[in-house]
Amino acid sequence: MGTPSSSAPSPRRTELLDACYAYLLEHGLTGLSLRPLAAATGTSPRVLLYLFGSKDELLRQLLARARHEQVGTMAAVLTEAGGDDFDALVDRLWAFLSAPEQRPMVRLTYEAFLLSLGRDPGPWAGFAGEAAREWLDLLARAQPPGTPPALAQARATRALALVRGLLLDLLACEEPERVRSALTLGTEGPAPATPPPPPRTAPR
Repeated sequence: MGTPSSSAPSPRRTELLDACYAYLLEHGLTGLSLRPLAAATGTSPRVLLYLFGSKDELLRQLLARARHEQVGTMAAVLTEAGGDDFDALVDRLWAFLSAPEQRPMVRLTYEAFLLSLGRDPGPWAGFAGEAAREWLDLLARAQPPGTPPALAQARATRALALVRGLLLDLLACEEPERVRSALTLGTEGPAPATPPPPPRTAPR
C-alpha cells in the first residue's frame, strides 16, 4: 500500500491526528495499540498505517503535536504577562500548568519524557531533549530586554527544573497548596519576625 505525500497533509490525516491526540490525553502512551486507537477514533489500523506510514511515525507525529501545542500555549500565557518580572512569569506559568484541567497534558508530557530517556527509546527518542530546549528558549526570551544571555539561560534552567520537579510532585501527591508553597518560597519576602516575649516582672 502506498503512502500519501507528507508535503501536504490531507484534511483526514489532520483530523485523525487530532483525534489520536485526544485519545492519548485520556489513555496515555504505555501499551498503546493501533486497534483500540483506531476503534476510538472511528477508523481502522490499515487507514492509520496508510496515512502515517507506521505506528512509530504516528507516535512521533503525536509527540511533536503534544510538544508544539504545549509550548505554543505557554508562549501565549507568558506573552499576556509581558510586563511582569521573571518570578511573576514563572508563577503565572505554574498557575496554568498546575490547574486540574491541565493534568492530562502534563501527565502525557512526563510519560513521553521518561520513555525518551530509556535504554531503547524507539519512537520517543529525542523528545526529552527537544522539549527541554524549546522550554529553555521560551523562558529565556520571556525575560526583560537587556538581560545578559548567560543570566537568562541560568534563570530559565532553574525555573524549568523547579516547575518540572514540582509538577511531578503534584502528579504524585495531589497536594497543590503544599507544592505551590515551595514555588513561592523566597519570592514573597521574609516571614514576619516573631515578636519577643513580654519582659518578666519580679514577684513582690
